[in-house]
Order: sequence, then C-alpha cells, then structure tokens
Amino acid sequence: MFTGLVLGTGVVEAAQPRGRETRLTVRADFLGDVVKGESIAVNGACLTAEAADRGRFSAYASAETLSKSSLGGLRAGAKVNLERALALGDRLGGHLVSGHVDCLAQVESVTPAGESVVIRLSFPREFGSQVVPKGSVALDGVSLTVNECGEDFLTVNVIPATQGETTIGQWRPGRVVNMETDLIGKYVLRMLGPWTEKTGAPASGMTAEFLRRNGF
Repeated sequence: MFTGLVLGTGVVEAAQPRGRETRLTVRADFLGDVVKGESIAVNGACLTAEAADRGRFSAYASAETLSKSSLGGLRAGAKVNLERALALGDRLGGHLVSGHVDCLAQVESVTPAGESVVIRLSFPREFGSQVVPKGSVALDGVSLTVNECGEDFLTVNVIPATQGETTIGQWRPGRVVNMETDLIGKYVLRMLGPWTEKTGAPASGMTAEFLRRNGF
C-alpha cells in the first residue's frame, strides 16, 4: 500500500524485455538501502525489488503489469516516480494507493495557472464512474485531487513543488501516464452492483427521477 506522495525520481539504467515481460534496473540514491523483496511503486505500479545494492534495485514486470501500464515503454535514461510502501504508523498525506494501475490516461493539455499548471487528461470511458470532482486519483503514482471530470476526462491542478519533485514537470500533450482510481470508490461501486441490478438504480449514480420513483 502507498500514499501517492512520491519520494523523488529515479533513473532507469536498464530495461530488458523478455517476450511479454521485462526487467528494470533503477538507480535512486535517495532511497538509501533498498531491501530485497520490498515493494516499490514505479510510476504508480507496485513492483518487488528482486535485487538491491547501494541505491540501485532491479524489479520484474509481468505481462499483466505491462498490459495495464506504461512500464513496457521505459528505456534506459527515463526518469520514473518512486515511492516506498507505507509503513503502519506513517502519516497518510496523500490517499490510499494500491499500486495496481487501472488504465492509461493521455495528457491533452497543460495550461499555466499562476505558479501552478492545470492538466487535462483523457481516459477510457468505462472508468468514468470511478472519478469524481474533488476526489483522489493517482497519475504515474502521484496523488492528485480531481478538479473537474466527465465520463472520459479529468483535470488536475499541480503545484510547483509537485512539478519539481516528480516527472509531471516533463509532461506535455500526448504523454501517456498510469492511472489508478480511488480505492475506496471502487469497493463501493462493487458492493452496490447487485443492488443496482435488482432495483434499476443507475450504476454510475442516483438520479432525481430514481429517488422520486422510490419515495424520496
């Protein structure tokens, strides 16, 4: 489990594709002594350190991980956002992030707003019900608050500190990033599924008409 508060950026030293899988070697001196077997979020995707030595670690990315994330496109020299797993008792400064990428989102625009930037991204329509205004979303592992959203887009405001400490400062239109929707929201939707099928309530949310029909 993670929080979406990126510790810093590392550099991919090697990417070794093996069929539909790959192994990554990442250099990140600021992480200190990474322990073999620990979980590290790489651009928001939870990977297990297979080997670690003096600020460097290697990790295996399965075919499933590559099919849902952008990790397969990483090459030597690429910068990646890194976060170590949350320890019990740590401050939860961002939001609960599992490190399991739901889909890919594409940067549509980056607009200056004072010292911040407003970034608009598009994503597959089937994930629209999991994104709400002022809710949380993880983009390439960074915990952000949703400004506005629709069925297939969202906007986020990114402050200067986040731009400087993550890869977001490099984002330009066309960039593809990993997206994880709110963990709690996904569980709520899953639990409401059987109820909405029986009652006819809309899966994406209640409407005024539905409430009137049911006596509210």
